[in-house]
Amino acid sequence: MNSLIGTYDCKVDAKGRLMLPSGMKKQLAPVLQSGFVLRRSVFQPCLELYPMDEWETMMQKVNKLNRFKKKNNDFIRRFSAGARMVEVDASGRLLIPKDLIVFAGILKNIVISPAVNIIEIWDKEKYEQAIDDATLDFADLAEEVMGQDDDDHGVS
Repeated sequence: MNSLIGTYDCKVDAKGRLMLPSGMKKQLAPVLQSGFVLRRSVFQPCLELYPMDEWETMMQKVNKLNRFKKKNNDFIRRFSAGARMVEVDASGRLLIPKDLIVFAGILKNIVISPAVNIIEIWDKEKYEQAIDDATLDFADLAEEVMGQDDDDHGVS
């Protein structure tokens, strides 16, 4: 799947249903029928929506871990905690399970934001705070991550 583009402000209804914006639905059209996996983010108080093919690619990596190492088992358990298969219904809605809504602190207003090949789902206030917090050191981070001099590690 190609990289996803566009950050969208949305609302979740009282039942936890999110209406996907048409711009995001168009980008996801090739993978809508396959379904998705929704899970807790490792590093942020948000949710990650994986198209099924991206989830399967991730699981291939996870399945290569040696399960006779405790830290690997702990990682696998925590990585998959709360993960759910979800589908977009005929109306273009995605149902977010209650426990995942609680984890992400989602109230009503949310932001869906692509993270290359997956989608992050944030409570709007938490998203704005994360962006504000990251602004302070983004230049240093960009230089460290993307500013490599050789072609193997950076973007020119």
